[in-house]
Amino acid sequence: MKTSFYSEEELKEIGLCAYGKNVLISRNATIYGADKIKIGDNVRIDDFCILSGNISLGSHIHIAAYCGLFGGEAGIIMEDFTTLSSRCAVYGVSDDYSGESLTNPMLPDKFRNVIEGAVTIKKHSIIGTGSTILPNVTIGEGCSVGSMSLVNKSIDAWGIYVGIPCKRIKERKKTLLELEKEFLKEE
Repeated sequence: MKTSFYSEEELKEIGLCAYGKNVLISRNATIYGADKIKIGDNVRIDDFCILSGNISLGSHIHIAAYCGLFGGEAGIIMEDFTTLSSRCAVYGVSDDYSGESLTNPMLPDKFRNVIEGAVTIKKHSIIGTGSTILPNVTIGEGCSVGSMSLVNKSIDAWGIYVGIPCKRIKERKKTLLELEKEFLKEE
């Protein structure tokens, strides 16, 4: 009986660069350039997600339905214990929207100005539903980004951020660090 997620044998056939144990990828997710994607242990990628380009996922990660990770060459790194809520978009590559060049991949590169920059989502960060992260951004450790936020520049650790563009509104509690220690002892 087939489940909603690829079996171990099917994961091997996808051709991922590397993957760990207990990796659950929905049969309805789309992966481009699988050989550039690394996945740690205990990772779940839900329905209708798109993963494309250089992507490195740590362990204990959840990527909820309808998320898009567009790593390009610059890449996207999600460290351990991170979460993307549904409908998030993370861009390691984007067109220049200034009007000084043409946009979209159907045009020759000489007419385009593609912006690339690595995106890193540090350990214990959670990105709220409908949020967008643009190229060349680091989400500091332990950040919480509220729903429908735009992260267009790097943000500092252990803050709660909301808005377009996002702004820090308060500190995030670090209780989860003790819970992580307890969890890892039991694992």
